[in-house]
Amino acid sequence: MIIDNNNNITLVTQEKASIVELVKKLQIIYQRYKNDNIIVNLTSLKTLSTSDVIEFLEISNQHRKSKHSFVIVTDQIEEDKIPDELIIVPTLQEAYDIIEMEEIERDLGF
Repeated sequence: MIIDNNNNITLVTQEKASIVELVKKLQIIYQRYKNDNIIVNLTSLKTLSTSDVIEFLEISNQHRKSKHSFVIVTDQIEEDKIPDELIIVPTLQEAYDIIEMEEIERDLGF
């Protein structure tokens, strides 16, 4: 797991460990990044299933409830097969765009 922090965005890149291990690690270190928007980059993983990304549902809901963005980056999952609460995009640029749009919405009171 590689963690990069830039302003109010924390980018978590997963390279080797399983998704379950990644989610557990994120839960352990969550307090450090709870005030940032979080992007989880899974593009380097060769195989990924719908059940893998659903592992992020609890931490995503917790983070979004505190008015911060939580975006998963992968092009291996079809959007219609995931819960609406998860935001999954195919590229890092789209993740940054989603965060920017959500911050504008929060600033406007939506």
